[in-house]
Amino acid sequence: METVILLHGIWMKPVIMQALAARLRKGGYNTACFSYPSLKKTPAQNAQLLREYTHGLSGDRLHFVAHSLGGIVLMHYFSLFAEPRPGRVVLLGSPVCGSAYAEKFQQLPLSRLTLGNSIEQGLLGGVPPWEGGRDLGMIAGTRNIGVGNLLGRSTETNDGAVFLAETQLPGLSDHLSLPVSHTGMLLSARVARQVIHFLKNGYFSPER
Repeated sequence: METVILLHGIWMKPVIMQALAARLRKGGYNTACFSYPSLKKTPAQNAQLLREYTHGLSGDRLHFVAHSLGGIVLMHYFSLFAEPRPGRVVLLGSPVCGSAYAEKFQQLPLSRLTLGNSIEQGLLGGVPPWEGGRDLGMIAGTRNIGVGNLLGRSTETNDGAVFLAETQLPGLSDHLSLPVSHTGMLLSARVARQVIHFLKNGYFSPER
């Protein structure tokens, strides 16, 4: 039995992952959506909560699919803990190299309310290197539609919240860019097909 744990991003709740979860279930996987306080706790603290959550899940193989800040939580998780069950990991638009838009948000009034503790070894950089010892894939969006445009449009490729360059990191098994926005990728059937392909094979489909 194979289970996929889905992690949402900042400001979100597990409901945002339900469309992707439904497609994963059609692909033959059990799914579980992990809920965490994206602002109240640091990514490392949320990784501790994730550890407690995984203990209650069944399955011979345990995969992870994480969106945005959720991917940073996973980087901390695999830096802190040795997950005994085999599986693969897919990150969706995760700014693992730090977020330029988060830096701009931090300069605004009340930025602590909008970013909270997500900036500590998180959105402003300092994310642990990948040490998961398993296949790791990244899907990045290239459709510039999102909250980042409120802070000024950019000519650099981005998904409206995360720049393409911010999704690159050593240790990736495969990296794929698709014409989807930061939130839109969670609703995309094309993204879901690629996630399933990676979970099965350890690389994305060349039929893009």
